[in-house]
Amino acid sequence: MSLPDKVRVVEVGPRDGLQNESVSVPVDVRVGLIEALADAGLSSIEVGSFVSPRWVPQMAGTAEVLSALRPRPGVAYSVLVPNLKGLDEALAAGAREIAVFGAASESFSRRNINCSIEESLDRFAPVAEGALSAGLKVRGYVSCVLDCPYEGPVAPEAALRVAERLLAMGCYEISLGDTVGTGTPVRARRLVETIAERVPVERIALHFHDTYGQALANLLACLELGVSVVDSAVAGLGGCPYARGAAGNVATEDLLSMLHGMGIETGVDIGAVVEVARAISRHLGREPASKVSRAMAVTEVAVP
Repeated sequence: MSLPDKVRVVEVGPRDGLQNESVSVPVDVRVGLIEALADAGLSSIEVGSFVSPRWVPQMAGTAEVLSALRPRPGVAYSVLVPNLKGLDEALAAGAREIAVFGAASESFSRRNINCSIEESLDRFAPVAEGALSAGLKVRGYVSCVLDCPYEGPVAPEAALRVAERLLAMGCYEISLGDTVGTGTPVRARRLVETIAERVPVERIALHFHDTYGQALANLLACLELGVSVVDSAVAGLGGCPYARGAAGNVATEDLLSMLHGMGIETGVDIGAVVEVARAISRHLGREPASKVSRAMAVTEVAVP
């Protein structure tokens, strides 16, 4: 079994997590959450999105969040940008990295952003071009890479087509999303093998939700192929408004426990992340979804 020596953890809780929570979190609390995550050693943090607050009210105030964050050497704050208007707002707020997103499922694309896959990619091309011209980094997401809540199983080749288009736009990294969290290790591995035929493995990231409790197993199967970037959300925040019943992203602290237990370096303090998970969960009025956070609340046994 070949595993990476180091994994870069991309924290998506402040955006992909909070945007799917029923409780809207004030700007000052979001800023505190992000600062605490950076204090814990997370160097890639998705802090918000410049989408219409009419559609995603939880992300209102992203410009204020981004402007309030103090610059930190070695820490990248990214924001999701759906169109040129969003790019203008991101640039005005001082963004240095953006993300664009497509889907491997036609039905999901139409339900999520009200256009076909092809139309969405045509829309994102000038966004990526404008961002790159302004000196920003651009990351690409592909949703529903394994299953779609409307169409069922998605062929790996469908995800590959979108990944290639995003790569051609200049995205430095392509994050593959099991949006509904129904993947299994064999299927996840087959997906990455297919994508890696045309996209360098060092430019592939994994973004797996944990609806059926398979996220860590799926991640391990893909790490064995050489992938070394994983998206996660503190406390297992989130879900998906267009995939009924989908759970949040794999919890950051659960991911760290697995990686550290296998001797894989992350540069992140898991104890500090657990404290952050407890704090944001208290604000949301519930327990963390993370197994590690729940276990550490009742046991003295230390995690790796």
